[in-house]
Amino acid sequence: MMMRQFRVYGTVQGVGFRPFVYRTAAELGLDGWVANVDGHVEGEVAGPPPAIDEFASRLRTAAPVLARVRRVQLADSARQAAYRTGFHVRHSAPAPADRTAREVPPDAAICEACLHELRDPADRRHRYPFINCTDCGPRATIVEDLPYDRIRTTMRRFPLCADCAAEYADPADRRFHAEPIACPVCGPELAWEELRGEAALQAAVKTVVGGGIVALKGLGGYQLVCDAGDPAAVAELRRRKRRRTKPFAVMVRDLGTAARLARIGATERGVLTSPERPVVLLARMPWHGSDPLAPEVHPGLHRIGLFLPTTGLHHLLLDDLNRPLVVTSGNLGEEPITIDDEEARRVLAGVADGFLTHDRPIRSRYDDSVVQCTGRTRITVRRARGLAPAPLPLLVNEPVAGAGAQLKHTFTLAADGQAHLGPHTGDLADAATHEAFLTSYDQLKRLTGIEPVALAHDLHPGYLSTQWAETQRLRRIPVQHHHAHVAACAAEHGVRGPFLGVAYDGLGLGDDGTLWGGEILVADLSGYRRVGRFATAPLPGGDAAVRHPSRAALGRLLGGEPLGFPRPYPWLTRSFTDRLDPAEVDIVRTMVARDVNCPRASSAGRLFDTVAALLGLADRVSYEGEAAVLLEAAAGDEHAVPLAHRVVRAQGLWVYDPAPTLADLLGRQADGEPAARLAAAFHVTLGLVTADLVARAVAEGAPHTVCLGGGCFVNRRLLTEVKRRLHAQGLRVLVGGQVPVGDGGISYGQAAVAAARLAQER
Repeated sequence: MMMRQFRVYGTVQGVGFRPFVYRTAAELGLDGWVANVDGHVEGEVAGPPPAIDEFASRLRTAAPVLARVRRVQLADSARQAAYRTGFHVRHSAPAPADRTAREVPPDAAICEACLHELRDPADRRHRYPFINCTDCGPRATIVEDLPYDRIRTTMRRFPLCADCAAEYADPADRRFHAEPIACPVCGPELAWEELRGEAALQAAVKTVVGGGIVALKGLGGYQLVCDAGDPAAVAELRRRKRRRTKPFAVMVRDLGTAARLARIGATERGVLTSPERPVVLLARMPWHGSDPLAPEVHPGLHRIGLFLPTTGLHHLLLDDLNRPLVVTSGNLGEEPITIDDEEARRVLAGVADGFLTHDRPIRSRYDDSVVQCTGRTRITVRRARGLAPAPLPLLVNEPVAGAGAQLKHTFTLAADGQAHLGPHTGDLADAATHEAFLTSYDQLKRLTGIEPVALAHDLHPGYLSTQWAETQRLRRIPVQHHHAHVAACAAEHGVRGPFLGVAYDGLGLGDDGTLWGGEILVADLSGYRRVGRFATAPLPGGDAAVRHPSRAALGRLLGGEPLGFPRPYPWLTRSFTDRLDPAEVDIVRTMVARDVNCPRASSAGRLFDTVAALLGLADRVSYEGEAAVLLEAAAGDEHAVPLAHRVVRAQGLWVYDPAPTLADLLGRQADGEPAARLAAAFHVTLGLVTADLVARAVAEGAPHTVCLGGGCFVNRRLLTEVKRRLHAQGLRVLVGGQVPVGDGGISYGQAAVAAARLAQER
């Protein structure tokens, strides 16, 4: 007989790990105990050495599906091994003095076993919306402190009934130490005005059937729900929510329904059915006859965001309604998703026709995650429910934090080789969103126990995240926006040496004080140098040009950086300017000529806006990136001959001059070439341009590993074109998978840069 101590680090609390350890020890005939300790699991095990070796092996290789084992430590125990004492699950122990960063388990969608019980009339949890077990249910949204035990969650207010207490204490039961365990006798209850339980659910069903809008209290916040096939209901939701054209996500009952609505490959199928249950952006299937989705769901687009039910409540709604549902965030405009019951009734009173709520409090707000797939590559667009705040690897010694950007905001806390990305917050320009960021930051800092010694932030002094960073009594490390983009990609893939970064996005402040956005960088995690860029153009009115792509187009046509190529002849641009307000054209012309409120930018995103405006796809937009989304939709899978393009040497950099591209586009448009083919030609052209810029950098000694970053690479057509051409050059091409490729990944990149710079100083 021998006795050994063990510690297991990773996502091992709230995922059924202690029951797994118990069952494993019992199967092997071992004695001992296991307990949650701070943010990890530890215990002792006694028995024959071969059995203990097998026990240690299973800890690493056979953990529950939701667990993520990062490290297993084993040590000889100074105590003498006890004999035939059995194996026990102990109460959680206090935090040790040598604590490491703690990990908060993300929420997990309802598992198949619980779904079967939900639909089984003989089961005592038949049609109980809050059904869960150790393999599924709320985690991050209900946890108040660690170690993760029921008394430190919002479930503490629901004492267990005798049946649930027996399941909770039975090692053979899959609800053994399932902290959110509940049933109709002792758990949370649905409410609709004075109605409770099943009656409340049926009131919500009746409202949706009647064309109404329901505010539903979901896992990470309130959601707005209506019939996705009812044009009037969807249009009314748009009007009330003040969401003019941005597409809505659609929840469907099962994978078969999803496959009838969209093209789903093996990778998408795996993501749709994963415990994370994100919204997956998919290409619509051609539909003959009456479309089950109203055109107002995703106006003008051939792609749709679909996801499967997350909770028992969602399944019950879809089972009873038997129709796809629009399910969108319970907020107005760009405000954060609402989690408080009273606040929800105040904020959503003018939106919802009724409230389907319950009495389980939400501790932390988590909107729905959004991903898309290109071949076998999975790209995270928004990291939130189900994904955050699960840690990601990051080479970090001293604790650091990343404050994030302004749009699509996230923050990052990093320590002990792990980075914890906070959930998607939104646009910090909104006061409520900024407050939500501060609350989430304080909560996650307390839960993880990370106290950063340095705080990385963007260069832009106007970003509220930068202004907040300046108020913190920490060492501040400024990080250039596009360096953070490509550093995020490199750090996620474990690239430690130099790499070539391609950063395409909307706007970010460069270290020279100008606005960047189409950048080729030779970099490592600690620094970079700029080796290529897009030519600059004025943005008449600054932010106004972002909201009005026609202004960005006028700025490019009237004041694009002079690089030796003549601007398009007036007769080519007349078809564009003639459909605009003459007064506005004159104002912009004067602004550009006099250089009044016309910041210059090398932005790839604004070039997408320009082309979308020239093709008549978007003169004004209602959400950030809409023009580029419409341009990608227009291009579809159309084959096209590339447009004219050239790369020149200017000021020591390789510079892409879009003037020939735009002149060719306007000429082919005048000759009657369809907008779809021209949109496709522009994507093909940018693929060729990127390959050209990268090839020139490599010829001058740049590394052969290329990291892609920036919101433009959410565009599947662009990403495919760029990756294909760079692979043809024999280059290693990387793009973010778990880390958002757009501004949602900036904070992770900032933390990576800060960690690298601190390491250099040691």
